[in-house]
Amino acid sequence: MADPHVISLGCRLNIAESETIRTLLAGQDLVVVNSCAVTNTAVAETRAAIRRARRERPGAEIVVTGCAAQIDPAGFAAMAEVDRVIGNAEKLTSSAWAAAAPVIVGDIMQVRETAPHLASAFAAHARAFVEVQNGCDHRCTFCAIPFGRGNSRSVPAGGVIDRIAALVDAGYREVVLTGVDLTSYGPDLPGAPSLGMLVERILAYVPGLARLRLSSLDSVEIDDLLFELIAYEPRVMPHVHLSFQAGDDMILKRMKRRHSRAQAVALVARLKAARPEIAIGADLIAGFPTEDDAMFANTRALIEDCDIVHAHIFPYSPRTGTPAARMPQVPVAIAKARAAELRAAAAARKAAWLRGLIGTTQDVLVERPGDRGHAGNFAEVRIPPTDVGSVARVMIDRVDDSTLIASPAQVGVRSGDAPDQAPRSVTSTSATVSRSAPGTVQKDVFA
Repeated sequence: MADPHVISLGCRLNIAESETIRTLLAGQDLVVVNSCAVTNTAVAETRAAIRRARRERPGAEIVVTGCAAQIDPAGFAAMAEVDRVIGNAEKLTSSAWAAAAPVIVGDIMQVRETAPHLASAFAAHARAFVEVQNGCDHRCTFCAIPFGRGNSRSVPAGGVIDRIAALVDAGYREVVLTGVDLTSYGPDLPGAPSLGMLVERILAYVPGLARLRLSSLDSVEIDDLLFELIAYEPRVMPHVHLSFQAGDDMILKRMKRRHSRAQAVALVARLKAARPEIAIGADLIAGFPTEDDAMFANTRALIEDCDIVHAHIFPYSPRTGTPAARMPQVPVAIAKARAAELRAAAAARKAAWLRGLIGTTQDVLVERPGDRGHAGNFAEVRIPPTDVGSVARVMIDRVDDSTLIASPAQVGVRSGDAPDQAPRSVTSTSATVSRSAPGTVQKDVFA
């Protein structure tokens, strides 16, 4: 019997959860659409994926889950192409998949715990994604995701470490920590550990993990320990994706964000000073309600001021039930034009950054089909064919469009390392992680 066909839309957390679904449904022949609801466009793409799946698999059972299904189960259940709808919490339980009810969607706000996933392999991915946090306690005025994911909840460190250790044993060289609001990790757990403490423990207890990457971070929640680990730990990839959303203080306030423009710029300056090779990514929204030309110009300038080279840019999308949907709206055409302008500015910034990488040595995680991958800074690199899942050291020869082209490099110092620098260490009440040599860890007794 064929295995399930899982269509994953949206964030890295959905990717991680899709692999758990694939494990739960092994041997079953059905189509699962794991939906996204971050924008109206994402919801429309979910509906289009459902219709396309029905055309391609006319006799298959089609089940819809994910954030869009959680927020609007009745709307998706009413689609002629859909056989069943399963909620965001229920999709990770075998009982929901075994039940026959057409709609199984509970109150996500009542969910208080989350657990590490069951997936031991990630289809079509060379890196593994591990959920450590779910839900969000913040209420940004534009965002409907808390209604799809519920309140913030964290996975205990022991479960995370066991999951990552198993993935490393299975051959994965890179793990990505995922969550809805990753930097809010820990307050709901005994002792209220922080994300920085979790990262520190992973590095200490899984010494075989070569590369640790973090998904989107809320800049205002990056504490001193997490900053030090990002800045100085060579096993933490030199790439951060920051949830900035805007570069104008009034718009940030109306979004109910908790940082100012100056704080965003200062954080990036500190990161760049500590680790010059670090690549900055960011989410930016164009055309938020009340945004005028001057406000938009401040957001556009943030691309240069924060050296944003991995930009996720969206025209504002009013989500039903959110405060921003009731604010004075920017015309759709203007929002789309501003988004296009932001994308052009971000593309120019990225192109200049890529040109600056010519002649450097990069370590690339090899992805399918074996002739491409991503460097630690998440630049896409084309390489001579090699084993998928391995880490290839390459020399960057040139840039083709937005992709680096590389050849094998002589073994030597990793790009970005500074062997002549005095050893650095991060000290907390939980552990000490030595910076004296890449890939080495010294650990004390954990609290």
